[in-house]
Amino acid sequence: MVIRKLFKFENAHIVRNCSSRRCSRSIHGHSYRVEIFFESDFLDRGQMVYDFGLTKLYIKDVIDSFDHAITLWSQDDPEYLKDMKKWSERWVELPVSPSAEQYSRVIFLMVDKVLKNTVMKNREKNVTLKSVIVHETDTGYAHCSLEDVHNKNMGEIRLEEIIFSNAVKNEWNDPLMWEKLIRGEKLENPEFV
Repeated sequence: MVIRKLFKFENAHIVRNCSSRRCSRSIHGHSYRVEIFFESDFLDRGQMVYDFGLTKLYIKDVIDSFDHAITLWSQDDPEYLKDMKKWSERWVELPVSPSAEQYSRVIFLMVDKVLKNTVMKNREKNVTLKSVIVHETDTGYAHCSLEDVHNKNMGEIRLEEIIFSNAVKNEWNDPLMWEKLIRGEKLENPEFV
């Protein structure tokens, strides 16, 4: 069975080297919608694949990291990166360009990492991330599956190269969440949310 959870965030970026001059040369923003699809062949004690209430914890925190922030590409001009970090309190730096396609791959990897490192408490079993859809506009989106995440032709994404500003981390339920995930530490799902 597949279930879906929708998240939203407002974000600014530049997508260098794309065909559109506006997109590649000017900071601009979008109202993103992110659809996360979970799958399992089991149901928990509440007869659910995964309680939607649980997505409001760590998964919401990682996706909300992009809200009212600027997303930067680590390979962009160093002076631009420095200025954006100076003038924006909330930023996320990625090892890939922040296109809708790469957002979908990054978010897939981040949510998958959270899911795999979460201690389940309600007999959830075999819950996996099936896919992620990132709507950049009302008319366009990128749809990512596991095969896309590991496709070397699309660029390697190493989670330890994703950097969050302190302002972003300080708003998480656990400001050390990302460091714990990178080290492979387990996150506790509460029994009741």
